[in-house]
Amino acid sequence: MTVRVLSHQEMNIDNEDDVVLVRRAVRTLAEARGFDSFAVSALTTAATELSRNVWVHARKGKAFIEEVTDGDRTGIQVEFVDQGPGIPDIEWSMAGGHSTAKSLGLGLSGSKRLVDAFHIESEPGKGTRVRITKWKRF
Repeated sequence: MTVRVLSHQEMNIDNEDDVVLVRRAVRTLAEARGFDSFAVSALTTAATELSRNVWVHARKGKAFIEEVTDGDRTGIQVEFVDQGPGIPDIEWSMAGGHSTAKSLGLGLSGSKRLVDAFHIESEPGKGTRVRITKWKRF
């Protein structure tokens, strides 16, 4: 089925405070749409990790927060886009425990485990695009 966008919000990630603003926007939308507390926490945590990745690795980027439907269900989709250094080995990065920023290295792999759909594209020297989706449980 085709995913249709019901609402759209674009946010800049230009400083560390923007990470908090993205987190708050995602949490507010999930709560307003009646997601259960686990789904709200999971989606908020993934959005925080991924927006922090944008800030730490690229120093700027964007988050696109959308309410979506595929006809049978509704969900929240968040896409993070940056023009940073890119990820030379996505498979290695997704394995978890690997970091180029002196962290635990669980941002990508942990975020993937928290959501229902996860898609990543990256090209060294050109940037990274990560899209996550969490569907509302009825």
